[in-house]
Amino acid sequence: MSYDYDLFVLGAGSGGVRASRISAQYGARVAVAEDTYLGGTCVNVGCVPKKLFVYGSHFSEDFQDAGAYGWNVAAESFEWARLRDNKSKEIERLNGIYASLLDNAGVDRKWGTARIVDPHTVAIGDETFSTDKILIATGSWPFVPEFPGSEHVITSNEAFYLDELPKRAVVVGGGYIAVEFAGIFAGLGVEVDLVYRGPLFLRSFDRGVREFVRNELADKNINLRFDTTIEAITLRDQTRILELNSGDQLEADLVLYATGRRPRTDGLGLADVGVDVSGTGAVVVDDYFQTSVANIYAIGDVIDRMQLTPVAIAEGMCIANNLFTDNPPKNISYENIATAVFCQPNIGTVGPTEEQAVELYPQLQVFESAFRPMKHTMTGRGERTLMKLLVNGVDDKVVAAHMVGPDAGEIIQGLAIAIGAGVTKSQFDLTIGIHPTAAEEFVTMRSPRAQA
Repeated sequence: MSYDYDLFVLGAGSGGVRASRISAQYGARVAVAEDTYLGGTCVNVGCVPKKLFVYGSHFSEDFQDAGAYGWNVAAESFEWARLRDNKSKEIERLNGIYASLLDNAGVDRKWGTARIVDPHTVAIGDETFSTDKILIATGSWPFVPEFPGSEHVITSNEAFYLDELPKRAVVVGGGYIAVEFAGIFAGLGVEVDLVYRGPLFLRSFDRGVREFVRNELADKNINLRFDTTIEAITLRDQTRILELNSGDQLEADLVLYATGRRPRTDGLGLADVGVDVSGTGAVVVDDYFQTSVANIYAIGDVIDRMQLTPVAIAEGMCIANNLFTDNPPKNISYENIATAVFCQPNIGTVGPTEEQAVELYPQLQVFESAFRPMKHTMTGRGERTLMKLLVNGVDDKVVAAHMVGPDAGEIIQGLAIAIGAGVTKSQFDLTIGIHPTAAEEFVTMRSPRAQA
């Protein structure tokens, strides 16, 4: 049977764009539909603008520290609108790059909300397209629980486009986004409360890292409120009045809910065509990203395995290879995927947490170092850096590395290659460090920490 397309992709985020253009380069006839923005969450309301805001917010400390190095400068004023609008210009530039990538690969771009009519038909409005295979790459969307006054909160989507910077902000949540935005707002001079329902944020991370970051954020004038929930919000003029489970009240100009993201599957018609979804709404796929319907596939945040841009891109590469080449089928190992949290100071991590590693490696050795970075020996700032290596005592292999400190993500990226290749602690020890750097600490830690 002849179809309009060999592959129709729903969603032009990082994974969908990569799958589309590589499939087209392999000779497939490809269309991609998008109804929000090219580049998906990461480019528009995620990783990229967030890190630009982190850079902007850190200048407040840089100005303070400059005096120790002989510079007579001061932060005379900050213009939120300039940072916001310059960020938006950069995002528009990146949107254009994504459009060019698709166009140059010969991918047909369709604008609008796509719906799967049957296993070989996709509709956008009144128009329908036939296709041999369908790829769902619609990503995720911020989730806000319903409670009295929930209409008075925003999500990270809106935080990138605020008309004005608030004087007082409450950030709700305990994941990447909450911790990062708390640091961004605080660095820009906002009075910040971080509210989290659990005893300690970043629950999927190493316990020692979490505790270290807790102390660092508290020292940066972020008011941490753990074991706390918001029962209701009322509006008084433009002030949000928050009723807490403790009985206390908080007042804020802005309340940002960063309480997770849900797979974006509403309205796709998945139930009608028999595509299975999990209890959380994630599209269920096998190791090769095939759904319960043979010719329909899914990748990225919508399958809710690891909501990371490079993971979605890698999954997109697998799809293109598996569907449109004669190469052996590819899938993804989700072990030892490095990641970073751009709180201040940053977190970089690869491999299991210490709590997980103890269960996996009975003879685990932990090498750990905490110190004041060289820069702050002159500034007097109390910020500290943490570095941690986890080693399997049976074969001396380094199984994980964790870091809290400036440029942690940049440093851990290199270590991720080494750990993936099976490097040993003895090989770390034989490596001559670059002096003076913080990173050299990873190759100079000689004595394992005593286990509790």
